[in-house]
Amino acid sequence: MPKQKITREMVVEAAFELARKKGLERVIVKDIAENLGCSVQPIYSYCKNMDGLRKDVMEKADGFLKEYICEHADQNDFFRSTGYAYIQLAKEEPNVFKMFLMNERGQIHSFDELYESETNPQVAQFIANNLKISISGARTLHLNMLIYNVGMGAILANTTPGIGQEEVHKQMEMAYQAFLDQVVKDEKQVL
Repeated sequence: MPKQKITREMVVEAAFELARKKGLERVIVKDIAENLGCSVQPIYSYCKNMDGLRKDVMEKADGFLKEYICEHADQNDFFRSTGYAYIQLAKEEPNVFKMFLMNERGQIHSFDELYESETNPQVAQFIANNLKISISGARTLHLNMLIYNVGMGAILANTTPGIGQEEVHKQMEMAYQAFLDQVVKDEKQVL
């Protein structure tokens, strides 16, 4: 029987699957080789060090997250459903969510910079149009919900068996309404 050729993509995929099931900190060369049915030599030939492999796994996790969110977002209620999708990901794929949380975000010195790096600029326009608020207000609402959802996701990714969906949605709706009410109040004061 001919030997299977192990590719770099196979190594990264096997490492990602391990990280997804057990957590990034549990990704070790021996387990990757075992999953691929090979010796550790092919893994070392593609990965100069574990930091490089972890970076590749983090990139794969980022792609997984984006695909998951796109698949679970409702185009009729895009803003809210995206937030709910992040929360659902945290519950269903806690290790992927933890990789998202732990992804180093270099050169971020303000929440504005975080907002610019983490979001699509068209979302603020979409929110402004749908809610009849300013772009600035939409950005504020979006940033506040991003921070809130990430915090909520962190809680859910680290609790077992987890908080019920009804309770989570209630909290998210209360936060959304409070943040929206504040934006509307601030905009009325400016006028």
